Amino acid sequence: MAKQTTITFETDSLLILHGGPSQRAWCRVCAAEGEMIALNNLGVMSNLEPPALDEWLNSSELHRFQAADGSWLICLNSLLARVQNARDR
Repeated sequence: MAKQTTITFETDSLLILHGGPSQRAWCRVCAAEGEMIALNNLGVMSNLEPPALDEWLNSSELHRFQAADGSWLICLNSLLARVQNARDR
């Protein structure tokens, strides 16, 4: 009798769409200059359920800052690191 092996592949994806210009700014948490994306211009499409997505956006892993005009900015480096951390778990 032949031996049977089952292989399962699991993938995750995250697509970040933003309208309007991003801006380079200093991220105090990263201690580096990076791209900042305005939260109100950010649409995130993923396989995450809305509660999980809210958890991501409110996570201390994402570096969020309030701009002078009152809008919220997210550090793109921290968002990408959060995605990588989720894949490694």
